[in-house]
Amino acid sequence: MTKRVISAVILVLIFVPFLIIGELPFTIFMSVLSIFGLYELLKVRETKKKFPIVLKIFAYLLTCYFCLYNTSSIEFINKFDYRVMAFIIFLFISPMVFINNNEKYNLNDALFLIGSVLFIGLSFNLIIITRNYDITYVIYLLLITTITDTFALFTGSLIGKHKLCPKISPKKTIEGLVGGVIMGTFVATVFYNTLISSTVPLVTVIMLTFVLCLVGQLGDLVFSSIKRYYDVKDFSNLIPGHGGILDRFDSLIFVVLAFTILIEIL
Repeated sequence: MTKRVISAVILVLIFVPFLIIGELPFTIFMSVLSIFGLYELLKVRETKKKFPIVLKIFAYLLTCYFCLYNTSSIEFINKFDYRVMAFIIFLFISPMVFINNNEKYNLNDALFLIGSVLFIGLSFNLIIITRNYDITYVIYLLLITTITDTFALFTGSLIGKHKLCPKISPKKTIEGLVGGVIMGTFVATVFYNTLISSTVPLVTVIMLTFVLCLVGQLGDLVFSSIKRYYDVKDFSNLIPGHGGILDRFDSLIFVVLAFTILIEIL
């Protein structure tokens, strides 16, 4: 527990200055995290099968490209260049013919690389754009994930009896989910109504915050499912007591994706 607390403090001390400064330093910082995130995802996948090194290099480069795409914008609606998407599909699908060995590289491998690049790159890109939009929104999303996760753990430890998804995450309970979502909704709603906007109807803020809290827990379970499938405890040991980048950003990734869809309502 001591190691976990110390690591958490160090994480905050590193992350908060970049968040406050914003602009280029925050963009570079998030790009680095996206590369680590892709590395962890590919590393877990490679417990079953290795990827060709050249294709992994392209995956890292393209993830960085997507993470840095249009990062000066404060708009969540942008025209996407279909030529880039066509290039990515061509780049990862066509090597199947040249490698000509399904044991070494096949359609499943190609689709995994395409999906991973888009998933990680665009998710971290949206975190950057959200910071450009307004730092308070990033804090709002962080409160949703942090408070929900924390109180889900405490509530589950104290009164948890009914398993939520035992085959995916044996320690998570329905009671923990309820406690976490209630507290996450309460704290984040108070923050939003006090420091972001008091003009949005309170019922709307509560309902959307509630949904985002649930989505955060969904993200946690999705990434737990990935780890369970590949039979690993954490995505990496980069952060002592916490695991890897994806272990810490699992909920936030899903929350920022959902927030992008719902932001027009707020």
